[in-house]
Amino acid sequence: MIKRFRAKAKTTPAGELAWRIGVAVLGGTITALGAVFLITPGPGWLIIFAGLGILASEFAWAERALIKTKMVALRAAQKALPPGKRRLYISLAVALLILIVLALLAIRRNFA
Repeated sequence: MIKRFRAKAKTTPAGELAWRIGVAVLGGTITALGAVFLITPGPGWLIIFAGLGILASEFAWAERALIKTKMVALRAAQKALPPGKRRLYISLAVALLILIVLALLAIRRNFA
């Protein structure tokens, strides 16, 4: 549906300009909202990626910015938790989950 609308809008120079302005306003607004969510509770990076993805559908500079932003986020995620600690935290989470399940089974057995 959007592809047909996009093709119809781009048949004239004015329609193409209007389409690009619409994409710029929508993508820019969503990207700005994502930036706000970085400092407030919310999925900031996810919304920034969505906004840049919308902008990248029409603008080459936004596609380059999206790629750079993904790389920065990937590097930050890799630095956030060293591999040794990651394994430790996963093990602790699994152990905690097992303890919770065992406790719930014991409670259920006592009340049944």
